[in-house]
Amino acid sequence: MNPIGVCTWLWVSPFTDEDATLAGHAKELGADVLELCIEDTSRVTGDAVRAAAEGVDIAFSVCGAFGPERDLSHEDPRYRRLGIDYLEFLVDLAAAIGAPNVVGPMYSAVGKARMLTADEREQQRVWAIESLREAAEYAGERGVRLAVEPLNRFETDLVNTAEQALELCDRIGRDNVGLLLDTFHMNIEEKSVAGAIRLAGDRLFHVHSCENDRGTPGTGHVAWPEVFRALHDIGYEGQLVMESFTPAVQEIAKAVSMWRPLDATGDEFARKGLGFVRAGVRAAAPDPAVS
Repeated sequence: MNPIGVCTWLWVSPFTDEDATLAGHAKELGADVLELCIEDTSRVTGDAVRAAAEGVDIAFSVCGAFGPERDLSHEDPRYRRLGIDYLEFLVDLAAAIGAPNVVGPMYSAVGKARMLTADEREQQRVWAIESLREAAEYAGERGVRLAVEPLNRFETDLVNTAEQALELCDRIGRDNVGLLLDTFHMNIEEKSVAGAIRLAGDRLFHVHSCENDRGTPGTGHVAWPEVFRALHDIGYEGQLVMESFTPAVQEIAKAVSMWRPLDATGDEFARKGLGFVRAGVRAAAPDPAVS
């Protein structure tokens, strides 16, 4: 059974040491995993997270927030350096709390959408590859994997599909670099969501199980049985984390263009969504008692 989880953006932004008690709260709501979404690195420590989670049977993942000053494909090397340094902080945090993956659209700043020539686009990819290769080597030394997330066309101009993300990973050339696939973005960009999952295969390190409107999973039109079956077919045993946001967290709501409330509060979203995803994963696996 896959570990099923939820992200801290449902409740807070930015996540700080004071919010580490969300580990216990998420567990009470039914989560196996809490994904820490890190914006302000000065306000988070591995020690505080570990202390808050002591005695709580919950795993972690670490998700990055890549703004203009954390751009690993920026033409200015100073910003690429800031992006690499930020990613290395996330790796150190993941290693300190036992999270297997650092995840997110780490190849570029979110929100870049430019009409570029083929040569200009290739240069952008080269800068991303060089930066991520350096970060991957740092992560590999600490036993952490990097999961690169394709975003929809409105949020990035560089990596929109699983195929493009796999090509980027191949060019980085490090075994600890793979994919995060998010059903919200796949619902926009992929010809077949299940096909994208199967294409990723064993390079799929992490999954965001999100509804088409980022509402509670099971309340929209994502073809969940196909998603869960494809994950089962490739033998995916990793985490399934619901990533969503609340308009009450205004900075994040603006970044993801959330102009109206969704269908549930953070707690209700977590409780109902976790139950839905867990049931879907279970239904996709054939009964071992049936020969």
